[in-house]
Amino acid sequence: MRNIKNLSYLFIISLSWTTILKAQETEDLTRYVNPNIGTAHSRYFFYTPAATPFGMAKLAPSTNGSYGNASGWEAVGYDERHQSIEGFPNFHEFQIGGIVFAPTTGRLQTQPGKLGEIERGYRSAFDKKDEYATAGYYRVYLKDYKVKAELTATERVGFHRYTFPSTDSANIIFDIGHQMGESGPVVDAAVHYEDQVVKGYVVTKPAYVQKYQPNARVTLYFYAELDKKPSAFGTFIDSLHYAGKKEAKGKGVGTYLRFHTQEGEQINIKVGLSYTSVENAHQNLIAEASDLSFEEAKQSTHQRWNQYLGRICVKGGKETDKVKFYTGLFHALLGRGLASDVKGYYPKNNGSIGQIPLDQHGKPLHAHYNTDAIWGAFWNLTQLWSIAYPEYYEDWVQSQLLVYKDAGWLGDGIATSKYVSGVGTNFTGLAIAAAYNVGLRNYDVPLAYEAVRKNELISENRIPGAGKLDVGVFVKRGFSPYIPDRTGKPELNRSGSPFGASHTLEYAFSSFAAAQFAKSLGKETDFKTFSSLANAWKTLYDPSTKLIRPKDEAGNFVQDFDPFAPWRGFQEGNAWQYTFYVPHDPRGLVNLIGEKTFNHRLDSIFRESQKNIFGGGKEIDAFAGIQGLYNHGNQPNLHVAWLFHASGRPDLTQKWVHAICDEFYGTDGIHGYGYGQDEDQGQLGAWYVLAGIGLFDVAGLTSPSPSLQIGTPLFDKVTISLPSTTQRGKFIITTKRRTNGPCYTKNAKLNGKRLHMLQLPFTALVKGGNLVLDLVDNRSTL
Repeated sequence: MRNIKNLSYLFIISLSWTTILKAQETEDLTRYVNPNIGTAHSRYFFYTPAATPFGMAKLAPSTNGSYGNASGWEAVGYDERHQSIEGFPNFHEFQIGGIVFAPTTGRLQTQPGKLGEIERGYRSAFDKKDEYATAGYYRVYLKDYKVKAELTATERVGFHRYTFPSTDSANIIFDIGHQMGESGPVVDAAVHYEDQVVKGYVVTKPAYVQKYQPNARVTLYFYAELDKKPSAFGTFIDSLHYAGKKEAKGKGVGTYLRFHTQEGEQINIKVGLSYTSVENAHQNLIAEASDLSFEEAKQSTHQRWNQYLGRICVKGGKETDKVKFYTGLFHALLGRGLASDVKGYYPKNNGSIGQIPLDQHGKPLHAHYNTDAIWGAFWNLTQLWSIAYPEYYEDWVQSQLLVYKDAGWLGDGIATSKYVSGVGTNFTGLAIAAAYNVGLRNYDVPLAYEAVRKNELISENRIPGAGKLDVGVFVKRGFSPYIPDRTGKPELNRSGSPFGASHTLEYAFSSFAAAQFAKSLGKETDFKTFSSLANAWKTLYDPSTKLIRPKDEAGNFVQDFDPFAPWRGFQEGNAWQYTFYVPHDPRGLVNLIGEKTFNHRLDSIFRESQKNIFGGGKEIDAFAGIQGLYNHGNQPNLHVAWLFHASGRPDLTQKWVHAICDEFYGTDGIHGYGYGQDEDQGQLGAWYVLAGIGLFDVAGLTSPSPSLQIGTPLFDKVTISLPSTTQRGKFIITTKRRTNGPCYTKNAKLNGKRLHMLQLPFTALVKGGNLVLDLVDNRSTL
């Protein structure tokens, strides 16, 4: 009897462990993350698997990071089509890159070499079958050196683990003084080796910093510890080697360490990073990783990714959709990484070091972040932050206000607090106003309003780094005139712009957002001013073509008007695309065009665009598709599929949103985000996440009572759950499907009560609750 009981007990224990392990397995959301998706033509910051959410340390292999970036933003870094790796940079951000480590064996080489000339540098060939990447970890086998390289990271510390063969010539190259990614030319660099520590810095001059702050520089600092003493060491300047020398300074410098290794011996490196000083890089390393092994860091980062990805948990649906969903969410959480140290030090706009206030425990009250332009992010990132990462959104606002306090103007993009306005406009005011609008207010609200108001109205003494230099003429005349560019610097024109029409639409939208901010604070005069400017889009509506049409300096519609022509009045788009750029008043646009005409036109646009995969077809280029009717590969179009809600046809939104999810988005290295489109720090990935959960707001949460349009989720169940310190209740979306095929949302019930429209009040989502969607398989039954 006892044996039977024991067997029963063992069976129960076995069953319990099986259940636990199965539960753990289903909770590992990183298994759906494939960083290699869409890496053809990806930007430098796109491929950084070894990183934490919003981290500073972003480690990755580089296949082409050190050359071929004439304009400062082109696709460099990692390309799916390349077959050799030149090293492993530790910094990957917009306009920021560098601090490259590379393991080799045999003859010492200290220049990376080029793709077609592997033997002339330290780069190595590799096979895709020997490569593995997921959220927080990367591994590859370097064929030329028989070295396995592994990468992981904490927030500010990078971890490298290199497994060598048996050799007396194992090398680790610390390539510090060369251009990498979007960093621009190197101005200065320094390295120093002592007692298994390599430390130093590199000073760079990125292209967009030069454009907006010609005398400003970006400096990257590092402090790296190794767990093995080298048998020899030296410095180098380009290909010149200086054996036994401990330090070097100037462009092109680096350090090399040489080791004797046994077969399978591992050498580990921990590298603390900072934008303020070598000492603060060291302090970051001590605080985050002094007692942490590579495996412990890997596991900790794995857990952190699951925590962040798990804030939006989806069940059911297709496996490929889950891969697209969580890979998209991964990219959205990678962008715009930390710029402040553990003790709250941060780089100021003028190059000095600032201090974020500390709490009673000596911890910074908030963090500071780098950021690419916020252009278009109100249709993806800021909505996602509002829904699932509100504490980051508030820190993002704090970052913008730090720069405003230090330099006097908001910056659309910032790299170590330097202005890097990628497109020459500035939507930071709108994003701050939207944050306030949805109840995110953990910052100096009066200062925030002051900054927003100045950003939207003031032209006097406006600096180039603040963008929208033509805002003065917009405020005065109600539109920005189209003025052809003859300088090569279209962003710096103050009396109009080569993109005057798109600027007019953009400034009208941001004025609307500022109007709601003003009204909430009782600023009635400002509210009226902003509300009037919000209607400026109507000045460019041409009733003869029912299109938005640029106007010249005399106030006349431009002649020889070609609605397909990009760049003539419209930035990165054309009249067909930008006519729908009235997100704050879509019903007003529908009324002008006519509801029937609007629906027919927009539906036809999508049917025609579907032939070109909703963008640039299979052309691998960031600007592929800007001359078409619709271009999902770029920001100005990302709200358009949801506009049918304003014209009484939400079923067409559901139809085309799903078609875009199925056809524009892919799961391989070339067909990922279109075919090599420009995925700006997670914006296209975040769009897919919103589409996947079936929630989106055309107005970017800027309306007086913000709400989300309800579509059809790709999954059977979506659970949005935040830490208890951030939000108390879970919000659960459940779909009642009657078929496995295409479905349409017939009606929605919120907490048991039917909604009269397919609109979810944002306040309801924040409170937590249950949204049940009744789906049908035939639109005729709606």
